[in-house]
Amino acid sequence: MYLLGIDIGSSSVKASILNGETGGIAGSSFYPKSEMNITAKQSGWAEQQPELWWENLKLAILEAKSLAKVSRNEIIAVGISYQMHGLVVVDKQQNVLRPSIIWCDSRATEIGNKAFNEIGNEKCLNALLNSPGNFTASKLKWVKDNEPSVYKKIDKIMLPGDYIAMKLTGEIRTTASGLSEGMFWDFRKNEVSDLVLGYYGFRKELIPELVDTFGIQGHVSAKIATDLGLKPGIPVSYRAGDQPNNALSLNVLNPGEIAATAGTSGVVYGVSGEVKYDPQSRVNTFAHVNHSAAKNRLGVLLCINGTGILNSWLNKNIGNKSYSYEQMNELAAAIPTGSEGISILPFGNGAERVLGNKNIGAQICGIDFNRHSQGHLFRAAQEGIVFSFKYGMDILKGIGIDAKVIRAGKANMFLSPVFRETLANIAGVSIELYNTDGAAGAARGAGVGSGYYASFAEAFSGLKKLESIEPDLNEKDRINQAYQLWEENLQKFI
Repeated sequence: MYLLGIDIGSSSVKASILNGETGGIAGSSFYPKSEMNITAKQSGWAEQQPELWWENLKLAILEAKSLAKVSRNEIIAVGISYQMHGLVVVDKQQNVLRPSIIWCDSRATEIGNKAFNEIGNEKCLNALLNSPGNFTASKLKWVKDNEPSVYKKIDKIMLPGDYIAMKLTGEIRTTASGLSEGMFWDFRKNEVSDLVLGYYGFRKELIPELVDTFGIQGHVSAKIATDLGLKPGIPVSYRAGDQPNNALSLNVLNPGEIAATAGTSGVVYGVSGEVKYDPQSRVNTFAHVNHSAAKNRLGVLLCINGTGILNSWLNKNIGNKSYSYEQMNELAAAIPTGSEGISILPFGNGAERVLGNKNIGAQICGIDFNRHSQGHLFRAAQEGIVFSFKYGMDILKGIGIDAKVIRAGKANMFLSPVFRETLANIAGVSIELYNTDGAAGAARGAGVGSGYYASFAEAFSGLKKLESIEPDLNEKDRINQAYQLWEENLQKFI
């Protein structure tokens, strides 16, 4: 039997069909083939039409089915991963009332900051584990204040994944994990946050019915099944935001396990068993996919804006695009640990939450015109990105997440031996690399939620480790000295 995984991104929508028995992907497709349009009517705004996600998803599912060569009766469940923090609003007829205000839209930042101060920092952090910030609840408050005629028509609010589930099943539901990413969840009471609803003046009826992250959340309607070539009535049995789902796709479910990505920006997502928060709110905490009132499983998200974008900048401006990334990695590998005294602070892609929302810019420290070459810069950049991860992981450690293993997809910066070996050495734990993605993770989630898999262990039995990188004890002193120099340089700017 087969499982359908859906990943709703802001650039494209992906559908993958996973062979439940072998764990292999039978067929996969994404749409559009060029990036989806994001509308910005004002600086700092970012909106997308939810209908655009749906139309592209239908195309992706049909193409994935064609590539997989599976019949309508062989797909038995659907799982959904989606871009986090977006706001979708619909009326009683399930009509979308305005474009979705998506994750990278910053219009509600000051609304969230004001709420944080007026409610009280400690009170917010104790209940929500975060500042209200620029998350979904603050975006809804923006609609209430600036588009009152739209707000009056709202019957239900949704996250992007809830909208896709609605289109598939005709039913509007959400999860505690989803509500936590929107700042609608009270972790102390394990219920919808009256604190946030009361402060912003939202009716509780705006919140959809709650369902479990894993479980029967609705069934694909007959009409939609006909349109997509699926069997009517198959369950939607899993949904989660992209970062929790990325962790799931890497089998990161228990305290001490960490999922990492390092594309244009970088994310370290660790799992904690304790309801704790960073007093300076430098990281975000959400309900992980397997969180429950009986067993705390919180996902703590550290984001570094300036990671792969630094490597890309060096390629264009130092290498003049004459090197491939593989060649850059080779030049970096020829330089000793510590880059012979160069430290690069990779914070050149906007304000960094991990630095208290300061924008210090990228910095190159310690360059010697008589000694240092392109290779030194290439290595120092990769070390600097790793050191920014280490800096953030120390914050995670302070709230109870002590890394035991780091798992990542073998992609982007993790293709570089220098990058992954430096990370293993400075973190002092092994790094496991896998070939998986969000859509595959959503498919496995669907298998768990529908009961096709009896356990997470069974669901991930088909996930094959590509490579494991162990810490090199001979490099411990050198890498720690390089990190100490890097951190001393960072302190000059923060």
